[in-house]
Amino acid sequence: MTFGLDAAAFSRSSEKGAVRVRPLVGQDRAQWNELWKGYLAFYETTLPQAQYDLTFQRYLDPAEPMFAYLAEHKGTPRGLVHIILHRSGWMEGPTCYLQDLFVQPTERGTGMGRALIEHVYDVVKAAGGKRVYWLTHETNTTARNLYKRLAEEPGFVEYTKAL
Repeated sequence: MTFGLDAAAFSRSSEKGAVRVRPLVGQDRAQWNELWKGYLAFYETTLPQAQYDLTFQRYLDPAEPMFAYLAEHKGTPRGLVHIILHRSGWMEGPTCYLQDLFVQPTERGTGMGRALIEHVYDVVKAAGGKRVYWLTHETNTTARNLYKRLAEEPGFVEYTKAL
């Protein structure tokens, strides 16, 4: 379900310096699990194994408007990004929510986070999408320093309610 976008664009890989960003594939399960676990630990949360299974399955399902990419350095996955496409009442074309971004601590400051974000920009634009946006915690200062160089901070405050 890609809302009339060029679905082939989401299967692209890219090279940004020493970083290769590529789509997630079924054989990546073990590496993805470790990166996903690292991301969740950063935000001091855990999920049941059933949610890991469901999430990984969704990223591989062509009917889902969700995509995942891994960033590799020297052939080893060391970062990930997850995106979700959706419609917007504010624009004609689809928009992209960059839901999760994680780079192993040893790789931070190497350009890997930038490579992941720019890859998302590239594939969403090539597919015909109109906007990419994301959230981060206010205390995530290292990431926020990067984000301020790559995007605008519109000043909105998030509210949530678990149901």
